[in-house]
Amino acid sequence: MIHLPGGAFAMGSDRFYPEEAPVRRVRVDPFWIDETPVTNGQFAAFVAATGHVTLAETAPDPKDYPGMDPALAQPGSAVFEMTDRPVDTGVPSWWHFRFGASWRAPTGPGSSIAGLEDHPVVHVAHADAEAYAAWAGKVLPTEAEWEFAARGGVDGADYAWGSELAPEGVMLANYWQGLFPFANQLTDGWLRTSPVRTYPANGYGLYDMIANVWEWTADWYGQPKLERKAKGSCCVPANPRGGTRGGSIVKQDLAKMPRKVLKGGSHLCAENYCQRYRPAARYAQPVDTTTGHVGFRCIVRDPG
Repeated sequence: MIHLPGGAFAMGSDRFYPEEAPVRRVRVDPFWIDETPVTNGQFAAFVAATGHVTLAETAPDPKDYPGMDPALAQPGSAVFEMTDRPVDTGVPSWWHFRFGASWRAPTGPGSSIAGLEDHPVVHVAHADAEAYAAWAGKVLPTEAEWEFAARGGVDGADYAWGSELAPEGVMLANYWQGLFPFANQLTDGWLRTSPVRTYPANGYGLYDMIANVWEWTADWYGQPKLERKAKGSCCVPANPRGGTRGGSIVKQDLAKMPRKVLKGGSHLCAENYCQRYRPAARYAQPVDTTTGHVGFRCIVRDPG
């Protein structure tokens, strides 16, 4: 783990997606953070020690999903499949729920993590990430803690390293090069996840804070708020938290599943779709949803 001193920084962005705004000055206390996302090898050690069974390895209960065909109540997870032509990017037709897909079998039956031990673990639900963190004596970071860490001391920049996505054409993270979801030029050499530490660390010595896999945080999803300062106060809000469990639920969703904040973007983010390979980027993920591009890392807060 790497120790971060905490401090004030400009959280959010006004230059990309509306859910990232407004930019606001906040402060976080010191904490330790995993140098990389949790890897397949690390997660395998956790499972071996505890017998933990992930959500993707558990058949869903049709009672929790109104209108669900009982025949579909089998363990599995969402796997990305590249399309063979341009498609409407407003409809995520590249995701396929595949029976048998899990952290052990990232692309479904017949696949495995052999040779991928140093890749980030994927197909983990929020509860799986929390279970690992508890076993390791850690917790998941808040959105503010995660973003502070991702910025690496470069305050206010679009990317973790500055203002250019690929300065002088150098790939600094595992994201999609080309037109998503049908034409990946593989400039960075990876179609799916890449080994942790493949790309340079940020200013705090942290790897893969940007792209490769999205990362779960502890916060319920909600719109950022500017906290009112007391009259004459010069203080920056400390350790801000997200929304509420109830407020994170989409009212039109029949399953009424609460959502947590994901941060960092993934290997599926592209310039023409989901430019979320940035510290300020955020996404609302239902806690029961597992995919091949979501992982996590943990923190330990300094005693206060």
